[in-house]
Amino acid sequence: MVRGEASIVKCHYKGKTEDFVIFVDDVESAEKWKTDKSIPLAQVVSSFKVFVSKQGKQGPLDGASNQTLETEFGTSQEEEVIKQIIEKGTMQETEGMARQGTKNDSMGARAGH
Repeated sequence: MVRGEASIVKCHYKGKTEDFVIFVDDVESAEKWKTDKSIPLAQVVSSFKVFVSKQGKQGPLDGASNQTLETEFGTSQEEEVIKQIIEKGTMQETEGMARQGTKNDSMGARAGH
């Protein structure tokens, strides 16, 4: 595995006018949470932040405003919105970008001075 490489799991919900995205730890924990609500939500989501995109699940993401959440979900409480997105959304797993480059530019004593 390349340094810094990790899988990224997004849950995407297609709204009336915009697309909503949250990041979860893994697909399995989100699926388990759907059937067992006793699992703490903090063990499922990567961050309690809802993102919005006008270009679909692959487009650039911006933080969702309280007004946008209120219009789409009937509440601006991000925890309640996240629950709805996990229940109604679709999971998408992608590989994160690997960090490229040298490991030690100075090369210690071997560097030319």
